[in-house]
Amino acid sequence: MRLGWFMLRVGLAMLQGARHEHAEALRGAAKELGIEVAVVECRRSEHVTPDLHALVLPGGESTTMRIASRYESLLEALFAWMTEHPNRPVLGTCAGAILLANPGDAHPPFVKATVQRNAWGRQRQSFEATLSVDLVTPEAGFKPVDAVQADRFDHRPLEVQSQAQPHDVDGYPGVFIRAPRFDPAGVNCTAAVHLGDEVVGVLDGTRLALTFHPELTLDRRFHRWLLHTAQGVEA
Repeated sequence: MRLGWFMLRVGLAMLQGARHEHAEALRGAAKELGIEVAVVECRRSEHVTPDLHALVLPGGESTTMRIASRYESLLEALFAWMTEHPNRPVLGTCAGAILLANPGDAHPPFVKATVQRNAWGRQRQSFEATLSVDLVTPEAGFKPVDAVQADRFDHRPLEVQSQAQPHDVDGYPGVFIRAPRFDPAGVNCTAAVHLGDEVVGVLDGTRLALTFHPELTLDRRFHRWLLHTAQGVEA
């Protein structure tokens, strides 16, 4: 364990998808836990540095991510970081879960699970559902944070805090958008989140792969898990 004050540095892969919504969720989770966090936007390979304590791989379109990252070698840098720091936590959501389970021929899977792209159907088959979570996450009350402003590329993130509805039932409010699915016969790690009998989140060591979008809800337990886990890992 680290002693004394320090600031967690969390790398956020700026590949595609709800990147800024993840940044808002990370800042909110840090506020709920009473810790300091710096969200490092990783756009090029040189942004993925050894002093990062954790990584977030957001959703999007996994094939597009692989193609778009070639010029700056970002994806290869992310995979190299995960290989070099196997105990540091990684949160992969939707397409990020695909990248963790299927990084490509040059790397073994970072989570031992078989996943199929867009297996729930097209965009119009997107849905919300209540999930059960079998993962120990630090409890904390919701605390609002200032909305993320438009960046220098004029990307205007979703206003998650003002648009998301409070979740007043037991379980977790899962948001599935062109979501992948885990093959139940191919899950060889911990099943951490379920939709009924179906596994929708897996944990392999400190790598958490979710087929849904936690950054689009007010429930930040998975982002709190990431920060809390990073606190307990030696640099």
